[in-house]
Amino acid sequence: MKSSRKKLRGKKTSASKALRKAHKLKAPSGKTTPQKSPAITLTKILVPIDFSEYARKALQYAIPFARQFKAKLYLVYVVEPTIYPADFSFGQVGLPNVEAELRTKAEEELKELVEKEIQGEVESEWLVKTGLPFVEIASFAKDENIDLIIVATHGHTGVEHILFGSTAEKIVRKAPCPVLVVRSDERDFVDERV
Repeated sequence: MKSSRKKLRGKKTSASKALRKAHKLKAPSGKTTPQKSPAITLTKILVPIDFSEYARKALQYAIPFARQFKAKLYLVYVVEPTIYPADFSFGQVGLPNVEAELRTKAEEELKELVEKEIQGEVESEWLVKTGLPFVEIASFAKDENIDLIIVATHGHTGVEHILFGSTAEKIVRKAPCPVLVVRSDERDFVDERV
């Protein structure tokens, strides 16, 4: 029993020495330098937009990210299908005219938002989709190989959260890439004056 413990201690010591050596590299001068961490590369950033102040705050984070990494911004608004119960014999009925009007209004507002907030600082593209917001956002991110989603959370709690859930939370769970969640009442690291 004692001999096996000695062997284990010896293995731990040599393993920890090897691990310490792996984290240090010898510079040509003979000095040790820490190993470099991998670089972050962002080429496509997605910002879900719902025209709220929360979404504008997420966009305020996305613009400097896009500028710093020379990434393209994608702004996506999702129109949820409008379905009204007609009666019990016909089931649910969709109203395509309402959806078409919502799409037209969203396109106008997205165009205005891009002109006002981005002002040609970075390359951007906007589009309007129809469906469940978190499904459409995750699907678009996957199809377009998005590197980062920057989404705002409305901070619903209690009954509101139970009834409506959190689109941001669902995006975080379903997204095929990292997600930066911007909260409304927290400390910012983006300086609006820049």
